[in-house]
Amino acid sequence: MAFSTPKVLRTLWTTHVVRPALKYQGSFQRCRCAYHSYEYEAPPPFPAVETTILSAALAHVPTHGFTTTALCHGARDANYPDVSISMFPAGEFALVNYHLVTQRLALAKSRLSPDQPASVGAEVRRLVWKRLYANAPIINRWQEALALLALPEHLQVSLQELSLLSDEILFLAGDISVDASWYTKRASLAAIYGSSELFMTQDDSPGFVETQEFVNRRLDEAEKVRDAVGMVGTWVGMQGIGLVNILRSKGVRI
Repeated sequence: MAFSTPKVLRTLWTTHVVRPALKYQGSFQRCRCAYHSYEYEAPPPFPAVETTILSAALAHVPTHGFTTTALCHGARDANYPDVSISMFPAGEFALVNYHLVTQRLALAKSRLSPDQPASVGAEVRRLVWKRLYANAPIINRWQEALALLALPEHLQVSLQELSLLSDEILFLAGDISVDASWYTKRASLAAIYGSSELFMTQDDSPGFVETQEFVNRRLDEAEKVRDAVGMVGTWVGMQGIGLVNILRSKGVRI
C-alpha cells in the first residue's frame, strides 16, 4: 500500500500555522471544526459545566481513584447535585478522557519560542517527559486509568488519543515530514510513550528519574533503528509488535 500526502497537507504542515483539528468522538468530545491555528485561541474541548465538574473531580482522584465517587465529589465542589454526573454517560472514563485531552492540549503552552531553537529530537524528549510528568500527581491511580482505557468500549478513543498525542508532540517539536516517515515517526512515538507511561506506574525512584532514563533509552533505540532500517514496512511492523505488547499488558486480548 503506497503512502500519499495531499498537497494541502504538505502546505499546511510546512507553514506550521494551520493543522487539522482534533475531531472528538463521543458525548464527552465536542470540538467539530475542520482546522485550527495556534495563532488563534481554540474553542474549549469540553462545555463549561463539564469542565467545572471534571476539573474539580480530578482533585479527588488521588484519594478516590477514577471512580464515580470522585465525580460526585467534583460535582459537589462545583455546587452541582450528585445527579449531575449523569451528563457523563461514559462514567468514570470521562475523568480519564478529560485528563488525557487537557494535558495534551496543555503541551502547546510550553512550545519554545523562535528565539529558543532546539533540534526536533531534543524537543520530542522534552515534550514526552513533560507530558509524562503531568501524570505524577495521580500516578498512584494511573493503573486504574490504564484498565479503563483498555476496555473494549473505550479502546477506539484510547488509541485515537494516543495517536493525537504523538502527532501533537512531533508537530510542536518542529517535525515537518511529508513522506512515509510522517506515519512511522508517529507510530514509533506512540509505542514509546505507551510503554513509558506503563513503566512510570512501577517507578518509585526520586522524581521518576528511572522513567526519564527509560524514555531516553527508547528514543535512542528508535533513532538507531530508524537509521538502520531502510524498509518502511519492516519499521512499521516492529513498532506494531511493540504496540500490541503494550495493549496486551493492559489486558487487551489481541
